[in-house]
Amino acid sequence: MIKYLLSVSLLIALGLINGCGIYSLSGASIDYEQTKTISIQNMYNDATLGPVNMHQTLTNKLRDYYQQNTNLVLVGDNEEGDLQIEGGVVSFRTSPMAPQSAGSRDTAALTRLTISLKISYINTKDDKYNFENKSFSWYSDFDSNQNLTTLENQLIEEIFDKITLDIFNASVANW
Repeated sequence: MIKYLLSVSLLIALGLINGCGIYSLSGASIDYEQTKTISIQNMYNDATLGPVNMHQTLTNKLRDYYQQNTNLVLVGDNEEGDLQIEGGVVSFRTSPMAPQSAGSRDTAALTRLTISLKISYINTKDDKYNFENKSFSWYSDFDSNQNLTTLENQLIEEIFDKITLDIFNASVANW
């Protein structure tokens, strides 16, 4: 009986904390009384390699993540939200990893795909959290015997999932 009461009390407390509009279970610390909107501009692509639609994949992933994990209203491309995010892809590169000997020649067992971004964030309600051209980068390794073009979309999704979480934490979670 005591365990039941403690569980119910914990659930009620979590509901009150989440319902107050400042903290959420997603980790966001947003005062929804002051901050109501977010604008995420179309990301650019300055990388010399990679798929041409990579910047749109990033834009969609960021917009979806913020909509799913905050109560902020996403405003249109030509509007400025209370929170503003812009930036883009600056690097898409592969590099050999895990060297191995294959007879008379050395090869890499793995190849690493690394994607780097530069992101700017403006909080119009509290500028102490702003950042400009902050670098975000993640990678994913794959077997060197595999062709990058067959894995490219999957690897980009994995990398953008990680980078999106980092951007979220740096902006609204204030980590």
